[in-house]
Amino acid sequence: MIDCDLRGRDIHDSRVLDAFDRIPRELFVPEKYAANAYDDNPLPIGMGQTISQPYIVALMTQRLELSGSEHVLEIGTGSGYQTALLAELAGRVYTIERFGELSEQAQAVLAKLDCCDNIDFAVGDGSCGWPEPMEFDRIIVTAAMPEIPDTLRDQLKEGGIIVAPVGGQWTQELIAARKHAGRLAATPICGCRFVKLIGQHAYSE
Repeated sequence: MIDCDLRGRDIHDSRVLDAFDRIPRELFVPEKYAANAYDDNPLPIGMGQTISQPYIVALMTQRLELSGSEHVLEIGTGSGYQTALLAELAGRVYTIERFGELSEQAQAVLAKLDCCDNIDFAVGDGSCGWPEPMEFDRIIVTAAMPEIPDTLRDQLKEGGIIVAPVGGQWTQELIAARKHAGRLAATPICGCRFVKLIGQHAYSE
């Protein structure tokens, strides 16, 4: 996976590659899919959600430009795999998940890996941002939204970066946007397809 699907493409951040090498992806997928954990495609994890393909996870992580001290907000805990990578690469991770069952499963796996020391978990509407008033150096959204809502823009620090899939319900554009003077300047990365983010400032049921 690392040699062909990551380093063999455009994933060059050594810290990101090292994190992928350390985190056992097979622990974050249902047992029946364990043999396919390192294939470069998404896999179902229950509740209509998926764990994204390794390349897209690596690409989004790389575009966050993490140095190790940042406070990162993750919208969509899902399996917890992205959370584990962020915990390896950032100062502190705040992750919110709509489904309590998925959040509990992710916390159990992360606890086994002893990855929870710098992670805060919440269950709720990710489109509203973190439930407490806070600002973050980075925000990563792991579900599709029609646009980046003001709620997330407002929780991003000046100069911070948000990486998210933005667009329609079936296909989106992955973007990285930096905040300048209260506004987001977005750069398109590539086309993508994510499950919908359901919430007050995203998609309805």
